[in-house]
Amino acid sequence: MVKFKKLIIACDGESASGKSTAAKLISKKYKLLLINSGLIYRYCSKLIIKEKPKNPILFLKKRLKKISYKSISKQNLHTEEISNHVAILAKNKKIRNIVNEFQMKMIKKNSRICVEGRDIASKILAINPKYDLAFYFKCSLKVAAFRRWIDLKKSVPLKEVKKSLKIRTSLDKKRKNSPLVKVRDAILVRSDQLNKKEVLIKMSKSIDKVLKN
Repeated sequence: MVKFKKLIIACDGESASGKSTAAKLISKKYKLLLINSGLIYRYCSKLIIKEKPKNPILFLKKRLKKISYKSISKQNLHTEEISNHVAILAKNKKIRNIVNEFQMKMIKKNSRICVEGRDIASKILAINPKYDLAFYFKCSLKVAAFRRWIDLKKSVPLKEVKKSLKIRTSLDKKRKNSPLVKVRDAILVRSDQLNKKEVLIKMSKSIDKVLKN
């Protein structure tokens, strides 16, 4: 591995498809700045749920100017309430523009990054800068729901978690603004058929090929 060679990776996928875990593993191995797009949306949802602003757009613009991504990433944002709220919030084009602006400031300053979310390869890293590699994560609803249920410390019935994930994925794929899609050259990762080690090996093989060119 060439230590300082440019490397931009996009990780997209359905909710609880294992993309966050995989992105963390890859970022650690290749020393990349990790940006979790979903966490920023979740933070926005948390603020709106808590503060109930009259003008959410103006409110979020101001709040995102006062916080760093590092601070956002340290917060507990994986609650069922936030999950249900963010599915609707992410459909709003103006909200998406605010979040995109926030993350693009970090992206443009770094040439070694891994960005994960739902519109990374198709929108965020589609042109400038363009990803070097794109991965798309897929997982059966049964496995995804069980994983999220464990993450939530079984505080919500498994049946409700499964229903919530099904709705979230449907909203992500059908929304008008930046829907969840697999770009043509994205490498499919079936995280319900591979364990963590196997996911890392599969991704590493593709990344190493790019780094050797």
